[in-house]
Amino acid sequence: MENATIVDKPSQSSYPSQLKATLSDGKLLGMSTTSVHGGEARQKPNDAITDSICCSSTFTFESTQSILDYIHEKQDREEYGRYGNPNEKVVERKLAAMDVAEDAILYSSGMAAIVGLLMAKLNSGDEIVFFDQCYHRSREFCSKHMARFGVITHQVKTGDFAAMEAAINDRTKMIVSESPTNPHLTVIDLEQFVALGKAHQVETLIDATLATPYNVRPIEYGVDYVWHSATKYMGGHNDLLAGVICGSKEKLEDVRKLRGILGGINSPHNMYLLERGLKTFALRMERHNQNGQRIAEFLERHPRIERVYYPGLKSHPSHSIAKQTMKGFGGLITFLVRDADWKQTAAVIDACKIPRIAPSLGGVESLIEQPLVMSYFDYSPEDRLRFGIYDNMIRMSCGIEDTEDLIADLQQALEV
Repeated sequence: MENATIVDKPSQSSYPSQLKATLSDGKLLGMSTTSVHGGEARQKPNDAITDSICCSSTFTFESTQSILDYIHEKQDREEYGRYGNPNEKVVERKLAAMDVAEDAILYSSGMAAIVGLLMAKLNSGDEIVFFDQCYHRSREFCSKHMARFGVITHQVKTGDFAAMEAAINDRTKMIVSESPTNPHLTVIDLEQFVALGKAHQVETLIDATLATPYNVRPIEYGVDYVWHSATKYMGGHNDLLAGVICGSKEKLEDVRKLRGILGGINSPHNMYLLERGLKTFALRMERHNQNGQRIAEFLERHPRIERVYYPGLKSHPSHSIAKQTMKGFGGLITFLVRDADWKQTAAVIDACKIPRIAPSLGGVESLIEQPLVMSYFDYSPEDRLRFGIYDNMIRMSCGIEDTEDLIADLQQALEV
């Protein structure tokens, strides 16, 4: 597959053609090279090294004939901000290159991205099948809101491919999973996932937000759509919201058209921040992976910890498949405090001095939270138990601080 990376000098009439993301010997460019240079013109307007922010809401034509040329020749230029922006095109090409995809569509948030995809692909009477370990808002949108339009969502136990296959029928249009899942960090066998989709001729969607293209690229396994909350590791600085769907140009054509109608676009300044954040993506992921692994190992040895969910640990049920398919295991760790109720668990969080108490993940700052309080407070105890959300559960997103400092901070917090 061709990957969009460094591109030729742009002309005034069209955007630059894309080159393969390979060296002369056919080897793929590394992730750091791709995240720095991917999707960008080598020589930019005003000879600037960075892409400028284009704040225009509309784009002008020289004459009526130029409009007709644009329509009939399908010229690759801008018309109106809801349909595209020069900043957006650069970032989309970069994101596609990172995920070895033909195309990428940028949205105002991760949720806007999955809403846009599902609204474009599903009709009344269609069905989708989810593995049940998933972001609670994804579950809510499908089970509550897509249901209002006649779309049926089935949830089966995560990793149970027999159950997923049993739920597929002639109305099923898509099977969906996170990998790794949030917050249990279960890693999905992507080869089996893709094989199941192909056997039943249904499309496949993987939310790879927690893995990022640095650690796994599902499209290489044949997944149809890869979804990221670019708010997280891709932006990397907890200062923007963005989402992206990656896949083939053909499959994403109707998705892009619907985005132009629904208007879930991002702002020029946010797209600039995202592009800026992506420049250091690979370097940041190295530290996130390092911190996640070492802190998970520390927690697993600690007498106050009952269990650690982290695919880099041999004790994790997904360790074998994670080791085979992932370059690293990310910075998110979930763990249970031994013999603690929800208040004692909250006390551990409150005693931490470096991680900030907040939702989200993937930024340079470490964040920590209690899923019971932050995301599942309004759920019944039965539903929390069904989704594996325990009173003594803590979720920590390891940032890029010094590993020893984070470990020492957790050590003192666990002594409360």
